[in-house]
Amino acid sequence: MSATKSKKLGLTSKILLGMFSGIVLGLLLRNLFPESEFIKDYITEGFLNVIGTIFISSLKMLVVPLVFVSLVCGTCSLSEPSKLGRLGGKTIAFYLFTTAIALSMAILIAIAVHPGHATLVTESMHFDAKQAPSLADVIINIVPTNPLQAMSEGNMLQIIIFAVIFGFAISHIGERGKRVAALFTDLNEVIMRVVTLIMQLAPYGVFALMAKLALTLGMETFGSVVQYFFVVLGVLLIHAFIVYPTLLKVFSGLSPFTFIRKIRDVQLFAFSTASSNATLPVTIETAEHRMGVDNKIASFTLPLGATINMDGTAIMQGVATVFIAQVFGIELTITDYAMVVVTATLASIGTAGVPGVGLIMLAMVLNQVGLPVEGIALIIGVDRLLDMVRTAVNVTGDTVATVVIAKSENEFDEKVFNDTQAGKVAPGFNAQVHAEAQNNQQ
Repeated sequence: MSATKSKKLGLTSKILLGMFSGIVLGLLLRNLFPESEFIKDYITEGFLNVIGTIFISSLKMLVVPLVFVSLVCGTCSLSEPSKLGRLGGKTIAFYLFTTAIALSMAILIAIAVHPGHATLVTESMHFDAKQAPSLADVIINIVPTNPLQAMSEGNMLQIIIFAVIFGFAISHIGERGKRVAALFTDLNEVIMRVVTLIMQLAPYGVFALMAKLALTLGMETFGSVVQYFFVVLGVLLIHAFIVYPTLLKVFSGLSPFTFIRKIRDVQLFAFSTASSNATLPVTIETAEHRMGVDNKIASFTLPLGATINMDGTAIMQGVATVFIAQVFGIELTITDYAMVVVTATLASIGTAGVPGVGLIMLAMVLNQVGLPVEGIALIIGVDRLLDMVRTAVNVTGDTVATVVIAKSENEFDEKVFNDTQAGKVAPGFNAQVHAEAQNNQQ
């Protein structure tokens, strides 16, 4: 009986169990031993930190090889330059469109709720904003001078550009190119198999990450900005579970409920890691094996989305701008709000891949409309928690865009999307192997 129950407990359930168990353990230890140096040194910064860091590192380990190999495989099959250009145009346009929606909605809801109060201002507020790169620097740095250095540094835009050029060249050298393409296809299968193995460690990694978070932050972190926190959280949830499913239905005609059911693992990974790049292996595996997206689409749109699609961050910026303006008693005009939408939407591409990108972009937006950058200090305390949620929103948007674009390009298997069992076999095996396994069982 216990063996049967164990089999029924899927990966999503295990991750949820690990997540809630970690939160409970962290809060218990924090309340029972609030000043314990032993807990801090050996549990928080010791055991939990080691397990959580190893899990994150194991995911990040796969990002560069997965993106490069998968994107080369996808580009190999796009022998027509016009098709590649059309695919890139559609992808960027969709991401910018959803970012503009996210920003507009965030600003309108924040104005209506009015989370900021002037009594929150303190003289001790201080925030050092990093300088964002200029548009010229961004364009120049897109092309890598050293592809190996770009890979070692994890510069995603440069890796994407090099992989696209490399894959396009492979598709244009005839028979020799086919042999190289076959090698990359095999490598892609191997990497996807490694993703499967690492995913089995997810419940333990999530447990450690959430336990450490609860121990480090506690419940009092929300403090005086609790209303700001819940406004941002509410808009993020609306965008993830109402806006995205609506766009999916309008542009593809697919079932939003099926999509939400199949995206849960990706959302949980993104929430626990707070990194779109670290979640990328799981996102690609889900899009291909559970959603039915062809590799040539998924390998292009998802790495690009993990780099430039920042709807969750845009929502934070919209609410934060209104919040900080209200706290400092500064009235913003309709023109100012329009400037926020335009600046933040374009900046989502311009600051891609920059560490601490969310706060850098927010500093840019505040400067644009004449608000004090020091106001960012008010929201830093809860930004870590919100970062986890908005990362889950970002990967949801990446996947929606991928499904919509794949459907428009006729590179989508609707049978796989509607199959509730799709992707539950070990990812990395193709449909033929899956079918043979089912026949053998029968």
